[in-house]
Amino acid sequence: MTKKKHRKPSNNKISNLTNTILSILKKDRNQSFNYKQIAAKIGVNDASSRNQIIKKLQQLKAKQEIEEVERGKFKAIITTEYHTGRVDMASRGAGYIISDNFEDDVYIASNNMNKALHGDEVEFYAYKRLKNGKREGEITQIIKRAKTEYVGVIQLHKNYAFVVVDSNKMYTDIFVPINKTKKAKDGDKVLVSLEEWPEKADSPNGKVIEVLGRPGEHNTEIHAILAEYGLPLEFPKEVEDFANKIDTSITKEEIAKRRDMREDLTFTIDPKDAKDFDDALSFKVLDNGLYEIGIHIADVSHYLQPGTILDDEAYERATSVYLVDRVVPMLPEVLSNNACSLRPHEEKYTFSAVFKMNEKAEVVHEWFGRTVTYSDARFAYEEAQAIIENNTVSEKAEISSINTTIPAEVAISGKTYQTKPEIAEAIIKMDAFAKKMRSKRMRSGAISFDKVEVKFDLDDNANPVGVFFKTSKDANKMIEEFMLLANRKVSEFVGKQKKTFIYRVHDEPDETKLAALQNVVSRFGYKLNFKDKKTVSASLNNLLSDVVGKKEQNLVDTLTIRTMSKAEYTTHNIGHYGLAFDYYSHFTSPIRRYPDVMAHRLLQLYLDGEKSANADIYEDKCNHSSNMENLATKAERDSIKYMQIRFMEDHKDEEFVGVISGVTDWGIYIEIIANKCEGMVSVRDMKDDHYQFDEDHYALIGKNSKTMYQLGDEVVVKVKDTDLVKKHLDFYLIGKHQE
Repeated sequence: MTKKKHRKPSNNKISNLTNTILSILKKDRNQSFNYKQIAAKIGVNDASSRNQIIKKLQQLKAKQEIEEVERGKFKAIITTEYHTGRVDMASRGAGYIISDNFEDDVYIASNNMNKALHGDEVEFYAYKRLKNGKREGEITQIIKRAKTEYVGVIQLHKNYAFVVVDSNKMYTDIFVPINKTKKAKDGDKVLVSLEEWPEKADSPNGKVIEVLGRPGEHNTEIHAILAEYGLPLEFPKEVEDFANKIDTSITKEEIAKRRDMREDLTFTIDPKDAKDFDDALSFKVLDNGLYEIGIHIADVSHYLQPGTILDDEAYERATSVYLVDRVVPMLPEVLSNNACSLRPHEEKYTFSAVFKMNEKAEVVHEWFGRTVTYSDARFAYEEAQAIIENNTVSEKAEISSINTTIPAEVAISGKTYQTKPEIAEAIIKMDAFAKKMRSKRMRSGAISFDKVEVKFDLDDNANPVGVFFKTSKDANKMIEEFMLLANRKVSEFVGKQKKTFIYRVHDEPDETKLAALQNVVSRFGYKLNFKDKKTVSASLNNLLSDVVGKKEQNLVDTLTIRTMSKAEYTTHNIGHYGLAFDYYSHFTSPIRRYPDVMAHRLLQLYLDGEKSANADIYEDKCNHSSNMENLATKAERDSIKYMQIRFMEDHKDEEFVGVISGVTDWGIYIEIIANKCEGMVSVRDMKDDHYQFDEDHYALIGKNSKTMYQLGDEVVVKVKDTDLVKKHLDFYLIGKHQE
């Protein structure tokens, strides 16, 4: 009989046990562990290893590096000071943390990112010692992922796939098991969702949740832009069904609860291609020498009831998204283009701000409330502009002498026609009032941003066949002034009662950004005065008017806008710097902005004599609305950039004159004057010399020739490469522009 072999107890010493235990306890600082849980984490289960762990735990406890929170359960004693912040990824997997606790951003090397991704809210600690004068740190915990869905191109292998993410802020591919590819074909553009990121894995695991199509195709790229920012493309069926069942009829019972203004002269002025008309103006000459002007806004909150799936969807979206070839609306079409659209010759429920004004355009009486209105006419901005331009003699002209002709070239119908004299008279008078209100606003320190908008002429297949620039004329400014008036007066009415409201606030510009702007514009010969708040706004206005029509206009306009703080929604009023208003809200576009819906609801609540609403609840809603607006703006910009690249694809053999809009050590950015498309010339392609970056002069300077390419210089370029997927436009530099 053979002797039974006894297994010798393992006496292998666990290496680096102190650090291993401390790192386990520090990683999950808020959790306590017993020796069995620590052994499982290390991956050992023999008696010797467990004894080593038990012994080491007691030693660490004696040294006061860990504490025993209950019998046999231990936690790390934390002496390090931890901070929170948001990750801003740079290149090659390294990044920075933006934190309120530090004036400068904290650098995080790629090996200290600990699986954090761009935009994540993280916990980190900063090293005491500065490295090359910079603060460095290490991420210890991901508090909240900024996003879990990414757009990229799928690469299929036999048993698995990888998604290569489009964004250059993403430093890793995403691993997808073959059964989670949603039948995507190799090379398809997909939307992938992060699932988990195993401890020892280089890449996170994910699954494909939507196949967007082939890269470079128009619909694929537009859908990809929306998906990148988590914006919806269509309404869920149950939301559409709910909206379609809403009673949109105008009833006697509802009219009886409202101020009836159907007899007042009322009209809308909108872009020619507008599908929804969410605001109208009414005009009445009173016997006492005053004028009654009504700003009537579609009463969206009548149809959009809190607690419904329709309201939940509208809140989640928070805004309509205006892409280059389509609008993704906040509300289904039955409301946005029908019940809540103030179409001509239709009665509609409205929420109104009605003002009695004197000849100086001063408000002497105000009234707010729900109304029923009837639009007598619809105008395009160009038609209203024709009335203003054809009647420049006097705002007090006799009605019989007013030129009421709308020329064929601006008419919506394409045919010359005569508008009603009383409507023409109203437009002329309101234009005069608007000019007085605008002038007063400018004297108070408002800043005049009339940035040129780039628009594309698209054919039936959404191909860009031309570029045009949209500028703001008197008719646009007239509507703007009356909308500003309503927004200001509504928020003032509530604000002075000290009740919770949704404000649109805009802080003063940052001094360091103003100094940087001064640096740049001085290259073009402009000077700014920063003595006090009034001189800052006055000199910014002078700058903006001085550059009109100059080659550097778009660059200076863009840089000036960037020096401004971001406007946002909040319940804490600090005023609006850019408009020079103490009180300001968004009230006039509830079809396309959820904060306006909230403003309507709160205003009605207070008109009914109710007490102030809960500020904390509304502050959360404000934050959500500001975030969604920010995402929508990014998507809109991306769609314009995408269309600019498509446009330039068809102009590869042409030479263009452009202005240098940015200078870096890797190349120069150039904005083409004729179409505002911006692309880059890589320093590697500037082969006539060895160019070096001169940061002080915002220039690249040739080492031998001393040729200087400086911010604001005019140059000639040709398209080198267009990449619709990465939204890159690369140029060859032909040379300086000789006028």
